[in-house]
Amino acid sequence: MKTSDTNLYLASDVREGEKEVASRLNLEMYELMTRAGQAAFDVLLSEYPEAKSLLVVCGGGNNGGDGYVVAKLAKRLCLNVELWQLGDSSALKGDAATARDEWLEEGGEIGTPQKCFAQEHDLIVDALLGTGLSGEVREEYATLIEILNNAEKPVISIDVPSGLCADTGVELGPVVYAEHTVSFIALKRGLFTGKAANYVGEVHYATLDLGDEFSEVVESTCHLLTKTEAYDHLIPRTRVAHKGSNGRVLCLGGDRGMFGAIRLASEACTRVGAGLTRVVTQLENVPALVSACPEVMTYDWRGNSNEINDHLHWADVIAIGPGLGTSSWGRSLVGYSRTAEKPMVVDADGLNILTKTPDFNAQRIITPHPGEAARLLGTSIAEIEQDRYSAAKMMQRKYGGVVVLKGAGTVIYDGTEFWVCNAGNPGMAAGGMGDVLTGVIAGLLGQGLSLSVAARVGVWLHSKSADLCADEYGEKGMFASDLFPYIRKLVNKRH
Repeated sequence: MKTSDTNLYLASDVREGEKEVASRLNLEMYELMTRAGQAAFDVLLSEYPEAKSLLVVCGGGNNGGDGYVVAKLAKRLCLNVELWQLGDSSALKGDAATARDEWLEEGGEIGTPQKCFAQEHDLIVDALLGTGLSGEVREEYATLIEILNNAEKPVISIDVPSGLCADTGVELGPVVYAEHTVSFIALKRGLFTGKAANYVGEVHYATLDLGDEFSEVVESTCHLLTKTEAYDHLIPRTRVAHKGSNGRVLCLGGDRGMFGAIRLASEACTRVGAGLTRVVTQLENVPALVSACPEVMTYDWRGNSNEINDHLHWADVIAIGPGLGTSSWGRSLVGYSRTAEKPMVVDADGLNILTKTPDFNAQRIITPHPGEAARLLGTSIAEIEQDRYSAAKMMQRKYGGVVVLKGAGTVIYDGTEFWVCNAGNPGMAAGGMGDVLTGVIAGLLGQGLSLSVAARVGVWLHSKSADLCADEYGEKGMFASDLFPYIRKLVNKRH
């Protein structure tokens, strides 16, 4: 995708926007359907140039009409095309009916779904359910989706894999497993978060020659994170930089038996470029921390208020939560940190304590995973995952600042706009990854980035580092600390 193609939209906004743009440009809606079918067919030819036989599966709406256009184009190129229509093809209306008629005029036939393929096909075009799907997949569609998935053939999905919500990425029943998804006019939010990564494969963006006009008509408040945006904010240091000019970050955490979490967070902070990093932890952790990372200044704290206030006064930024625990020691640190009125990142047990004693703080970034988010909102993980965008917005309204809702397709919300990260991989499903993210974001805050920018750049660096690590060594067995060399490389790259 081009870097400018990073705006994400709700499906309803796209439907309304395309009508307005077509009217402005004096375009018939059927012209857009033919362009959509051509775009999907172009992907087919590009990705599967050796394909000789395909199955096109059509539903009852305009998504099915797009499928008829693909079938017509394939037949004209002398490919072997079998087309299935779910439901009565004579009931099709409007542009979908026109596309059906042109397919028939081309000599095509309309078949009905079969449990077994009548013949072998090289690939499948999924034109069953489009972006209008909102409720549960009906039984006849669910059965057909299962048949397609069991066929174990490569699939190209038109606009969205059938069964997936285009707005939230939630499964609305069985979902087609696509190798490629072709999104028309504008990219949809649901293709990049939630369960979408299981189904969409590679996403292709086809503007249908409406891109510039559409962006003028419909404003986007949701965007994909990109390398370009990250590097716009990772400016080189001046030749006279010194450690005091790159931020002083205080990391609070590491109760008894939880040394590893605060070690990861503090080292991540230094690796992303913070000038000075200080840790306040339990006494028993000090020797191990000093040995593991002598560059981090390490102090124990036994409850003295003057000592912790001195640390808080010293800091430009606070990171609290990794290994913090929920004992009186950890709760006291949270209480003192709330008096500092400085930018902070809160994760892990810092969030669990926040759940018990909630407050609103405009200078705070919280980084919950779905389980922590559920506790922060007093709901279930299932409810959080049902609409990750709404969950992030509700947390921001309740707790303030910036929310980073972690998981596949991490969602960031700063009170005005959303950002979504489509970098990262399943290798990150390992202990300590969240601690590293906390340190990365805190280190960027220390270097002068705003809360919103630090959250966005930090999430992208963290996820991209994991991708580089997986490219070199594979996903399984990835340690959180494996990311450090890649983080350092990324923050030092140039455009």
